[in-house]
Amino acid sequence: MSGVGKGIATASIGRILKEYGFSVTAVKIDPYINVDAGTMNPVEHGEVFVTEDGLECDQDIGNYERFLDCNILRSNYMTTGSVYQSVIQRERNLEYGGRCVEVVPDIPNEVIARIKNAGKVNKSDFVLIEIGGTVGEYQNMIFLEAARMMKLSDPSAVMFAMVSYLPVPSMIGEMKTKPTQYAVRTLNMAGIQPNLIIARSSVAIDSARKKKISIFCNVDERDVVSAQDVKSIYEIPLNFEKDKLGERILEYFKMGKRKKDFKRWSSFVKKVNDNNLPEVKIGVVGKYFSSGDFILADSYISVIEAIKHTAWNLGCKPAISWLNSEKYEKNPRAVSELKQFDGVVIPGGFGSRGVEGKINAINFVRKNNIPFLGLCYGLQLAVIEFARNACNFKGAHTTEVKAGTSHPVISTMQEQTSNLATKNMGGTMRLGGYVCELKSGSLAHRLYGSDMVSERHRHRYEVNNKYVEDFEKKGLVVSGINPNKNLVEIIELPKHKFFMATQFHPELKSRPLNPHPIFAGFIRAAADKK
Repeated sequence: MSGVGKGIATASIGRILKEYGFSVTAVKIDPYINVDAGTMNPVEHGEVFVTEDGLECDQDIGNYERFLDCNILRSNYMTTGSVYQSVIQRERNLEYGGRCVEVVPDIPNEVIARIKNAGKVNKSDFVLIEIGGTVGEYQNMIFLEAARMMKLSDPSAVMFAMVSYLPVPSMIGEMKTKPTQYAVRTLNMAGIQPNLIIARSSVAIDSARKKKISIFCNVDERDVVSAQDVKSIYEIPLNFEKDKLGERILEYFKMGKRKKDFKRWSSFVKKVNDNNLPEVKIGVVGKYFSSGDFILADSYISVIEAIKHTAWNLGCKPAISWLNSEKYEKNPRAVSELKQFDGVVIPGGFGSRGVEGKINAINFVRKNNIPFLGLCYGLQLAVIEFARNACNFKGAHTTEVKAGTSHPVISTMQEQTSNLATKNMGGTMRLGGYVCELKSGSLAHRLYGSDMVSERHRHRYEVNNKYVEDFEKKGLVVSGINPNKNLVEIIELPKHKFFMATQFHPELKSRPLNPHPIFAGFIRAAADKK
């Protein structure tokens, strides 16, 4: 089921194999008709992650990058929509020689070709493939069929792992294996027998339950891996290794024993579990948190993970609070609660909802010297706030929200005008890695320790260069620009404890063992505030 931990399980297996010295890549398959994840609602689907080569994809690609500490490219992501699109385009080009093109085997063959290509492009020893959705759903049957066909053509080269939830009903107090038994039988109906069963539950699976799953699901007891809830997702590879998962995988593929080295990862996890670390309180002001009566953090998962792993690396314990920007819009005085935080983040987003609340929050942290980090839309709203309140440009706004604003300090990129006019929205934003030239002597330059960097983008609107000179006269420093198009990439206020915003998304490149320098600067300033 959604959220049970398939992506983290995949990423953790990848980390284990990497610690054994293998090269690993991972592929995510989403069973949606959407061609990519860019048009999906982040509350329903979670964060849209952007690859270095500009593909909008599922948040699990971000998990893979963080755990494997490498870039995952567009070749490693597919949806039902993208697969069908490729097959239909090939048929239109007469590449099937005029024969009848069918769902089976042509769609599964396209899936298999993409999987093999991902392994070839990444020159990997192992390719991990995560099939999204739930076993038994109609929409992922073509991907299960592709998996079955791969196994049939080369049995020794394919291994199946199933992530299954084992509930512990409070009124019973006993872990129940029956849902897993039925899930495996459903998978068997698709022609697949799992080699490993990753037993997700609130507590560790015991030997009695392992034996039961072994008997009814046709697997060795040693291949039932305990996957209980843990304090941090970064513990999971170490937790899997308690059941010798890495050794079982190598044994299955007849690859022999290898030495493993978890020193750096174990050292990081030790910091994660150190309850004696000083706390740093970070407020994230957004609008994609609510889903009915529940609070969901997946809309900003890369931001949250960047805050967490950066804090741990700097010897702090992160305490993150979700702050709804609409609250500050309805009641501007409520922003005074931001005084209790050591730092405030305004993450990316789109549209008008909650915008004035975010601007109110930015105004408060700027005036009260509270460390601030703005990301993408966060930069644009910081520019609007500065234009209105420091430069006295009344009514300053972004044309995304107010097309007829008297001061369009944020406006459409020239090449985006036709896309908006024709509603050509999917995959047409400024996406992926672009270079950024850093201003000598600026905070950004000191944090990076470099003159030129590359960062990932996802937006249609930019700072209007007509106003930059006015901003700089009032003390705003443009410390990063794209030299090819003279676009503003980073702004900062030198006299502030820490006030920085980026047009790009630094969270997408921050890794547990290699935190992003901008997040490091922000968390360090927030910790110093205490």
